Amino acid sequence: MTSQQLPRTAVIGAGSSGITALKTLAVRGFDVTCFEASDRVGGNWVFENINGMSACYRDLHINTSRLRMAYSDFPMPEDYPDYPNHAQIAAYFDDYVDHFGVRDRIRFETRVEHAERLSDGTWELTLGDGTKERFDALLVANGHHWDPRWPEPAFPGSDSFKGEQMHAHSYMRPDSLDGKDVVVVGIGNSATDISVEASYVSDNVYLSARRGAYIVPKYIFGKPTDQLGGWVNPRIPFKIRQKAVGALINTYVGKVTDFGLPEPDHEFGAAHPTISSRILDRITHGAIKVKPNIRRLDGDEVEFEDGTRVHADTVVYCTGYKISFPFFDEDFISAPDNKIDLYRRVFKPDIPNLFFIGLLQPLGAVMPLSEAQGVWVADYLAGRYELPSAAEMRKFMDKDKGAMEKRYVSSKRHTIQVDFDDYLYHLDREISAGEERARAAGFKLPVPALAERDAAAA
Repeated sequence: MTSQQLPRTAVIGAGSSGITALKTLAVRGFDVTCFEASDRVGGNWVFENINGMSACYRDLHINTSRLRMAYSDFPMPEDYPDYPNHAQIAAYFDDYVDHFGVRDRIRFETRVEHAERLSDGTWELTLGDGTKERFDALLVANGHHWDPRWPEPAFPGSDSFKGEQMHAHSYMRPDSLDGKDVVVVGIGNSATDISVEASYVSDNVYLSARRGAYIVPKYIFGKPTDQLGGWVNPRIPFKIRQKAVGALINTYVGKVTDFGLPEPDHEFGAAHPTISSRILDRITHGAIKVKPNIRRLDGDEVEFEDGTRVHADTVVYCTGYKISFPFFDEDFISAPDNKIDLYRRVFKPDIPNLFFIGLLQPLGAVMPLSEAQGVWVADYLAGRYELPSAAEMRKFMDKDKGAMEKRYVSSKRHTIQVDFDDYLYHLDREISAGEERARAAGFKLPVPALAERDAAAA
């Protein structure tokens, strides 16, 4: 194994993805620093986060069971429920960084304003106070649920609507909707959560769904749905798993059309399902009224595509998020229409010292995938893993992109979609193959420690 100097490394973001990458690099002996705009770790799971980027609301619970969400080397407490709330998850992340002793590697309340790759390949980071620091490698873990995406184009009449219009990102407490007539736009997890919460305090709640979605309960046969096991085995062809799970859900839940929801225009598994054990109950009790897509906003009313109209005090848009990198120049790296080309969702073939952690949307929790990505990057930077050639990476990316476009519906929500177990399975195989390539090459470091040398000289 090489005895060369390890590259000085920076991580942007101390959310669930950033802290696991930080931990792996730190325990491997890297000089690594994590920059976090907030005063604590946890990112999106911190309620009333001072960084203004969290989409956490008061009654938020995870939609993936704790066993499925936890990091591999740090289980969640046994006294946690199957589906912990945001405060428990945030506490878990706090305990994680303290358990592994990496809190002192995090620069809290330090925003990265600009990241520039210099002519020698090193990264110059400009921080919020104007200071600049150099690093050899950069890991981006700034998340993808913080920059709200509004309806495009806006609904006719929205500029003169007399009521309140807000994005789900700004929603925090149901009492803000107390006594109001509320229209919730969308059929994803946030839309169903907010609709259910509002249904207990609002005068009327209307759920406006443009397209159908499969509703998956959190429990099936008394067990967390994501722990039913065998059908997620990546060795079983996807189509077989897809049909088996779809049949199970339909048998257990019934058809969504029986509850007044629009029929999905895709097979189960071709779009991110909606995880909720409460939405159908509130619909069948009349607490939530299902409506089609909005046609226009008119004064203090909302008109839907079926011609019906309702009074609305508040319209809540649960219309997703944009993938954004505010610290990069747009002509350097951006994600137009939420699309960014990466090798296995981490590497850019033409930039050997830039990595993206957690920039994916699995059918399951992000955390174990981010953990695996962090291990992969650490192996690479330590010379224990060697990438395929740039041509091979691009060939894989083209093939993977085509496969995902065939598998998932065409929408900005599904541009970074992956299958949880498949991703881990194939990444593990690639890491093994890359280790053999690295061994044959003599375990050479791919990124020189130039910034470390410059820092020592200074």
